[in-house]
Amino acid sequence: MREEENKPTSKKSIIRRILNKRWALPAIYIASAALILAGAIWAQNSFNDSADKTPDKEEAAGIGNNMEEPAVEVNSHLEIINMPVTDSQLAVIKKEFYDKDADKEKRAAALVFYNNRVMQNKGLDIAAKDGGAFDVVASLSGKVSKVKEDSLLGNEVEIEHENGVITRYQSITDITVEVGDKVKQGAVIAKAGRSLLNEEAGTHVHFEIRQNDVALNPNAVFGSQLTSLETKDEAADKNPSSVSEEEDASNSDSEAIENPADSKSSDDDHTKEDPSDSENTEEG
Repeated sequence: MREEENKPTSKKSIIRRILNKRWALPAIYIASAALILAGAIWAQNSFNDSADKTPDKEEAAGIGNNMEEPAVEVNSHLEIINMPVTDSQLAVIKKEFYDKDADKEKRAAALVFYNNRVMQNKGLDIAAKDGGAFDVVASLSGKVSKVKEDSLLGNEVEIEHENGVITRYQSITDITVEVGDKVKQGAVIAKAGRSLLNEEAGTHVHFEIRQNDVALNPNAVFGSQLTSLETKDEAADKNPSSVSEEEDASNSDSEAIENPADSKSSDDDHTKEDPSDSENTEEG
């Protein structure tokens, strides 16, 4: 009976003897710390593994490489209209846009004479100051809508933009784009070349900006945003009388630039658009 009662007492005494040892408590602390540290490391590794398997937040939201193209289109609204050259400081204007409000001398200088016909220049003829070849770049980001080989015009590329705007590049060579290509502003699309229509300009690019098929003066819109351009209808809404005044001025200009040496049939051609869709499609 006494032996049975002494058994639990002997176990407690063994534990007490162990705890009374100097190394007992430090050993217990070290072991506990090791277990806690091991548990923390295991939990951290488990969390990292699950994070690697979880899709990235940007990818889950559809924000990534697949969304880069729409972002460019949105930013294109904010682009500033630039000259179609890499360095405007090295460029020179060979022939200006025909501005009906300019003085007589400037209007005369903006006329193009070809094959016994007189035409108003509906863009800018831009050349390098040294007369050499140069890269022609996209004035704005957009989509290529036309690529045309034409010896009279010196080849042609058209790029569509927002707000009913297109940019037209003629008298070019070594074209690097195709119809349907999306190009960014400043991207090289061709090199300056020559055209039969304006041989006196030498190596150049004929550049036009049109909105709803109405030619705009590039010099007047360089540095502007697409969203700031007014359509002809919007301008007419603000000033209804301007439409009739513009038509009257256009008619008087047509009479003023007719070449007296031309035949009657040639005179009739001056009152309509050139069927060849040349760089000066709107004639005087």
